[in-house]
Amino acid sequence: FSQLQHNNYVSCCRICVITLAEAHPLLQNGKTITSINYQISANCSRLQNKVSGKSKRGAQFLTELAPLCRISSSDGEEYTIYSCIRGRLIEVNENILSNPVLLQEKPSTEGYIAVVLPKFEESKSVTQGLLTQEEYEEVLSKR
Repeated sequence: FSQLQHNNYVSCCRICVITLAEAHPLLQNGKTITSINYQISANCSRLQNKVSGKSKRGAQFLTELAPLCRISSSDGEEYTIYSCIRGRLIEVNENILSNPVLLQEKPSTEGYIAVVLPKFEESKSVTQGLLTQEEYEEVLSKR
């Protein structure tokens, strides 16, 4: 997964935009995405996340290991995309449901998966663990 960070100066919080990493198998070898499902279990759908107000009441709380969605490809593979960060689920990208090619053609913009708001006090420790683009590319080159 890939995480883009944006400083939200209005509320002095950091938000994380969850996207597919450039090296994700779905972005390699010409795979075709056949479906995206935000229904995580019988009782949990990320599409039912309803957020309101400045304090983001009603947002689903996510742990690092919380699944966000499942993506199926034409070769029969299914990939579970995890939050990888603790925080509140602010929104999921419903546009990719009707236009899944956005995940592959514009993964870091219109093809994002979700937006997560980490706890303010945790956001600094989270960002300290992220790789720069150069560090990420170095890791990939060693694979």
